[in-house]
Amino acid sequence: MAVGSVRLGVDIGGTFTDVVLERGEARFSTKVLTTYAAPENAIIDGLHQVCAKAGIAPGEIGQIIHGTTLATNALIERRGAKTAFITTTGFRDVIEMRTESRFEQYDLNLTLPEPLLPRQMRYTVTERVDARGAVLIALERRDIEQVVDKIAEAGYQSVAVGLMHSYLNDSHEQMVREVLADRLPDVMVSLSSEVSPQMREYERFNTVVANAYIKPLMKSYLGRLAGRLRDEGVGCDIFLMHSGGGIISLESAAEFPVRLVESGPAGGAVFAANIAARYGLDKVLSFDMGGTTAKICLIKDQTPKTSRVFEVARTYRFKKGSGMPISIPVIDMVEIGAGGGSLAHVDAMKQIRVGPESAGSEPGPACYGRGGNKPAVTDADLILGRLDPDDFAGGTITLDEAASGAALSAELGTHLDMDVITSAFGLAEVVDENMANAARVHAVENGEDLSQYTMIAFGGAAPLHAARLCEKLGVARLLVPPGAGVGSAIGFLRAPFSFEANRSVFMKLSDFDPELIKALLAELQQEAAGFVRNCDASAEIRSEFKVYMRYSGQGWEIPIVLSEAHAMAPDAATFTELFEADYAKLFGRTVAGMDIEITVWSVNATTPPQTVERLAEVQPGGAADVVASRQIFDPATAKRYNADVVLRHAMEPGHTVDGPAAITEDETTIIVPPSRRALRQSDGCIDVTPKG
Repeated sequence: MAVGSVRLGVDIGGTFTDVVLERGEARFSTKVLTTYAAPENAIIDGLHQVCAKAGIAPGEIGQIIHGTTLATNALIERRGAKTAFITTTGFRDVIEMRTESRFEQYDLNLTLPEPLLPRQMRYTVTERVDARGAVLIALERRDIEQVVDKIAEAGYQSVAVGLMHSYLNDSHEQMVREVLADRLPDVMVSLSSEVSPQMREYERFNTVVANAYIKPLMKSYLGRLAGRLRDEGVGCDIFLMHSGGGIISLESAAEFPVRLVESGPAGGAVFAANIAARYGLDKVLSFDMGGTTAKICLIKDQTPKTSRVFEVARTYRFKKGSGMPISIPVIDMVEIGAGGGSLAHVDAMKQIRVGPESAGSEPGPACYGRGGNKPAVTDADLILGRLDPDDFAGGTITLDEAASGAALSAELGTHLDMDVITSAFGLAEVVDENMANAARVHAVENGEDLSQYTMIAFGGAAPLHAARLCEKLGVARLLVPPGAGVGSAIGFLRAPFSFEANRSVFMKLSDFDPELIKALLAELQQEAAGFVRNCDASAEIRSEFKVYMRYSGQGWEIPIVLSEAHAMAPDAATFTELFEADYAKLFGRTVAGMDIEITVWSVNATTPPQTVERLAEVQPGGAADVVASRQIFDPATAKRYNADVVLRHAMEPGHTVDGPAAITEDETTIIVPPSRRALRQSDGCIDVTPKG
């Protein structure tokens, strides 16, 4: 976009909808409560607010980039469309049988999550394609018609099709779509060979079912949003953030809405990576805490870590394996139910538990005065002095301290014989330890030492808790960028147009076929580039190549990045060398004498990233002006302190603030504990480091 152009970023969260407008170098933002029944209402409200701040009409907006939790929430809350699933005879129960792994090995009363669709909504056809794509049993049209007649009689809105090995040969799935189009033209159809053309039927079937389940909901919402924006005089293109950290067209998002799962957190990771590039940081821990969840992501060499499978709606204390696997490209992060709206209770063991249940925006925490009567993290933050009850969300919401105290006493204090302050202290420490422990586990799983990392915190609630997390994790440096309260929405405006195409074609290096590989990667490159061209027909497109490799007999693969030269002139020796280097780095050794296998091939087409100039960091140059003081409780010392209050927008480059202090702005507050000092950098980041 040209200098002076107007772009809008919109992130719908579980509690707040964040709206950011950029006009050249100027930025205007707001937070409005999410309207669950009609999410587009909050977007229109926020749009008018930022346009008024910028002094422009909505019709002057040149581009809108949107991310949303609607797809995720629909899966978690099981409120998608009435969906049927058609699969191969004998594989009807795959999504219910799952895999043989137990996420809680020693729990004799383990309850597995229910599949998205019950058995009576799953249908079968007689056909079979083998693991090399050859047809063993041909599919007959009359068999499909019999199933489609049952689907028509039951009145389904959406149909998912997942046949065995269709990622290698999709002819049978295409035949099913043709019959559905002939007989049920108004029913939406999702094919696994298009949604997730990868091996492992459990993950593939689950992904196509999830896509079909949320497709009518998302298509309806995106259509309503486009219509409302047109009514407001906004005629620009609308794009969607996808879970892999790039942008896709409205049409692609409506066809593959499962790619929107985790789109908001992906925007936050892109935002943090942009800050990391500006500071030249190669090891960053991204910490995004909003109203409903907290997300933690490792960013190395200014690039977020990615994965091709992740879980939605974990049902067992957020344990890996207890959720719904979605097999699509995604930025790899750990997510826990620890947002500002997360609710606390006392369990049977007399322990304080926080989340995953959330008060959201309706009714919200008790202090919102909207009918909530259970204590949330925001209630604890208010009681501990971290929030100003008269200046929350820029003064648009007045917080009720008495309601917070009553909720804390009723749910925690009376059960544990604690006063209000101690109850708030306990709640805050539990949620902070939950987040710190999640970060530790994520780092260990990836072989990383967090003491070498810098934390970048954003989201409305993260700056309130980030410094305490740094104390717990041994992280020395914390950066809170400008616009931290709406970080994901800003990240949308930094993301490139991109789309990743995947395909499972099994190959051993002992049977290496260079010509087949070149043809396959070229086909994937063309497919991915087509989606990007749909967003911007004239854009420069770069291709990033990746293969997933393992030793024969292993259950899972590791991603190996290929240069374009390696992809265009594939060589078995080079593939072996690249795999062994990455394998040794991850596991400490290689395995001699074993064949190596490739299972998945991937090409990501992307526009060039935004150019980021390296920042010249400033030195301390005097104390910032103190405008007030208030009592803030410090959990590290379990004491109350008389803390300075500083206005963030009044701080100049080089200004310092010694903790205990609160640095306030409209969308969040940065808590500087007694152990830390804050410095305002030249780009507006608040740089928090240990004193001395």
